[in-house]
Amino acid sequence: METPEVLLTPYACRLKEKIGDKTAVISVIGLGYVGLPLAVEIAKVGFKVVGLDHNPARSGKVNCGENYIDDVKDDELLQLVQGGMISAYSSFAELPDVDIIVVCVPTPLTINREPNISYIANVAREIALMLRPGNLVTLESTTYPGTTRDVLLPQLQESGLTVGEEFFLAYSPERIDPGNDHHNARNTSRVVGGITPACLEVARMFYSNTVNYKGPRRRREDKLHPDVTPVSSPEVAELSKLYENTYRSVNIALVNELMLLCDRMGIDVWQVIDAAGTKPFGIQIFYPGPGVGGHCIPIDPFYLTWKARQYDFHTRFIELAGEINIEASYHVVRKLTRVLNNAGSCLKGAKIFILGVTYKKDIRDIRESPALKIIDLILREGAGIGYHDPYVPYLKPHEPYTWEFESHPLSVAGLQEADCVLILTGHSGIDYEWVAKHSKQILDTRNATREVQNNREKIIKI
Repeated sequence: METPEVLLTPYACRLKEKIGDKTAVISVIGLGYVGLPLAVEIAKVGFKVVGLDHNPARSGKVNCGENYIDDVKDDELLQLVQGGMISAYSSFAELPDVDIIVVCVPTPLTINREPNISYIANVAREIALMLRPGNLVTLESTTYPGTTRDVLLPQLQESGLTVGEEFFLAYSPERIDPGNDHHNARNTSRVVGGITPACLEVARMFYSNTVNYKGPRRRREDKLHPDVTPVSSPEVAELSKLYENTYRSVNIALVNELMLLCDRMGIDVWQVIDAAGTKPFGIQIFYPGPGVGGHCIPIDPFYLTWKARQYDFHTRFIELAGEINIEASYHVVRKLTRVLNNAGSCLKGAKIFILGVTYKKDIRDIRESPALKIIDLILREGAGIGYHDPYVPYLKPHEPYTWEFESHPLSVAGLQEADCVLILTGHSGIDYEWVAKHSKQILDTRNATREVQNNREKIIKI
């Protein structure tokens, strides 16, 4: 989308000047997996950042330079805090005057799998009380199309200020990938949609001064993708984020369904995928697993299906993908039962030792991890559970789960006592050759034992 020349008010012109000379003060609301890495990257390019998180433990740690997010480097946070570039507060009343407010609050699902945007609505009311002429507000939380216009805008207008003239409102979806060593908030390209052309122009300039895209410059209609891609509305930007994650959900569901078929056919699904991946065009490789986890893939498609129903449209393809990905977790338990049966045992009363409970390898994040559902199903069948995860020393998930466990050391005795070792997360720091040597049998849902040379007869892949 070409950005036409826009007639800007003095407030917009002044804000653009402050962005250009980096005297604008940025407030990041929500200092979690998205907000804290973003705050650090913004501060690293020269903007002063004041964070806000209603959890005083988080804001207190930030002010002490104590890191709690894997994607943030300890020394970088400490250096920025000591240099006065980052500070944090636990209430809006404490915030100093700021120029730009970036909202990075959670957007979970309700128990009925409907969007819960209460965090956004509550923050919008608080922002309206402190909004002043010349402010830019951007929302980065993943949400359904229409949230920026229908939820944030009416609340902010309660301030009495006029959008596009006195204050500016835009949506730019976060693209954080926890544990990704190559792409972060600084070097990942952005999409931005504004309520008005002036809103878009101010927001585009802000993100252009905080993003330095290092990825491939893909061509579309003979144009190279820039660091920041402006789109015609917040709704386009909101839906683009849902599409990105729904794309992954659907493709993971495809390979999970292939996994179910290969299990019946007695074919190694991992070999099938690796073979298909040798084609140099027309395919992108996804791998099967025990389900999907994290804040995005298990949740975002439901935001889209919920919104679609308001237009009498049923996203059958997307909903089917969600069903298949959920079914993958149940398949793990069925296969575990089969593995035990083949060894002359049964799941009830068995000792199952689980390796890895995070939703992806080499991170501390257990949000929506399929391991939680699988552990719960195994416990319901009367089996005993032990687990080891170097990133999660104590496992206490939120409702509906009522159990909790402490991580066990990875020992010869612990492996030998287990009727089956169940690999749910393939952390790279584990010696799987050693695990195979001392285990009775292993059910590997991640192909973590791919490089194991000895004792392969003990290994059953999902």
